[in-house]
Amino acid sequence: MPGKKILMLCGEFTEEYEIYVYQQAMEAVGHTVHVVCPDKKAGELIATSLHDFEGHQTYTEKMGHYALINKTFSEVRLEEYDAVYAAGGRGPEYIRTDKRVQAMVRHFHETQKPIFTICHGVQILVAVDGVVRGKKVAALGACEPEVTLAGGTYIDLSPTEAYVDGTMVSAKGWTALAAFIRECLKVLGTEIRHSGDVSEKAA
Repeated sequence: MPGKKILMLCGEFTEEYEIYVYQQAMEAVGHTVHVVCPDKKAGELIATSLHDFEGHQTYTEKMGHYALINKTFSEVRLEEYDAVYAAGGRGPEYIRTDKRVQAMVRHFHETQKPIFTICHGVQILVAVDGVVRGKKVAALGACEPEVTLAGGTYIDLSPTEAYVDGTMVSAKGWTALAAFIRECLKVLGTEIRHSGDVSEKAA
């Protein structure tokens, strides 16, 4: 099976792990991930953040590493992509108001291509009418009111689980990346086999 192309929507201070871990895992199995940010060109950098729960009533935020933009935003051709990924962190809060980002999400929704979202990434989806309506969606708990107001059903998962509703995959945050990536791969039709699997022995 040929590798798929995934469009990753990011902004400044998007969650570090949700960029790096996701991109590298997908690329490791042969998929292409284009990391884009409004008005940024390939080769430019964006700041990332790292959120964690450290005993306070809400999460803390620290500076992460800089992330490389590898596709010029204005040159994105949506028909070339098989799926879109809305990474979380603080970036979604402002890029969701960008009409160009909204048009991108609308394309994947209307063409029924897979949509992947984690943590605050759902803020991008709820900004586009109909995307989460009728869907069961996981996200950071603070996003529950937005999911509900947009017509979706918020799913309160454990921090290490992911949820699949049709071709939409969602999760609560970066601690769920292993499960989230696994479910995204399934939706993309990617099979990972290990030598010595029972199916191989049977053959």
